[in-house]
Amino acid sequence: MRFLCYTMGDPNEPIPEPSPEMYQKMGEFIEEVTKAGVLVATGAVGPLDDAVKISYNNGEYTVRDGPFTEAKELIGGWGLIECRDKDEAVEWVKRFLAVAGHGDSTIRTVYGG
Repeated sequence: MRFLCYTMGDPNEPIPEPSPEMYQKMGEFIEEVTKAGVLVATGAVGPLDDAVKISYNNGEYTVRDGPFTEAKELIGGWGLIECRDKDEAVEWVKRFLAVAGHGDSTIRTVYGG
């Protein structure tokens, strides 16, 4: 099963610059999760003020530029992992958060492809 895991951030709280030690620990974790055959892809999401929101209602599209003042949380980074089940995905995300040192993460099942 594939799972999309993403970390959440608060647009009002800047994320501190990672230390060299954190970069090293994260690199080791990424290497481990890749060797285990779990990591499919990973990445980060651009700043909120670079976002575009597209809505479709009654046959009409609305395109709005960011930032969105109503946003209280935003996705910061993401990973696509392949695990036996959700329990295994939870364990990998717990390990990721321990390396990151802070944050919240959400796991969503990915269907197809």
